[in-house]
Amino acid sequence: MSLEEIKGEYDAIFSLGHLCLAGLQLKKNQLRPFSGVLDWMGSNSLPDVNRLLKNRFAGFMDFKNLAIRGYANEYNLLVEDEVYHIFSNHDFAADKNTLTHLAAYPEVKEKFNRRIKRFLEKMETSKRILFVRTEGSFADVLELESVLSDLVKHDFRILVVNHTNVQGLVEKEWPVERVAVVELPNKEIWEENDQLWKTILSDVHLRV
Repeated sequence: MSLEEIKGEYDAIFSLGHLCLAGLQLKKNQLRPFSGVLDWMGSNSLPDVNRLLKNRFAGFMDFKNLAIRGYANEYNLLVEDEVYHIFSNHDFAADKNTLTHLAAYPEVKEKFNRRIKRFLEKMETSKRILFVRTEGSFADVLELESVLSDLVKHDFRILVVNHTNVQGLVEKEWPVERVAVVELPNKEIWEENDQLWKTILSDVHLRV
């Protein structure tokens, strides 16, 4: 599918990882009216994300599945869901939790439950949804499309943004019906590609 074919209006737009980048770019381009489940998490393995979606988030962030891995930064702990190998970088504040006790777990879990409930409701009710994923191989994206075909009741599109040694925006032609793929420069992915993201998303809109 060409990049041209992701243009238009959507009832919902969700980031599917692999880092916070897709969520940040949706926010910068005014396409993020609410938080998605994976917006601010580390989900480097797309096969694990596919499994999470296929399971409809069953067991995700359950306390028994969590392992404290240290500090994500000076403000937050790094906590892994060991079943899905997905990392929380921003949910457990270092001033409220310790390396041996997640005191804020009940409120964090409740937040994720709300986001999961909303996500699954949107899968049922939205007439058109856009999913944005950074970093994905052809095989893994093909599996993602298949999983979403079972999960989403109506129409959807997937935008995959891979970072490689290119000089600008490069559109790729993958023979996948609902997927548009682009490559962006990998020199500095957080801010230097802002204008390229703006170009990609310039004709993408949320229905009012």
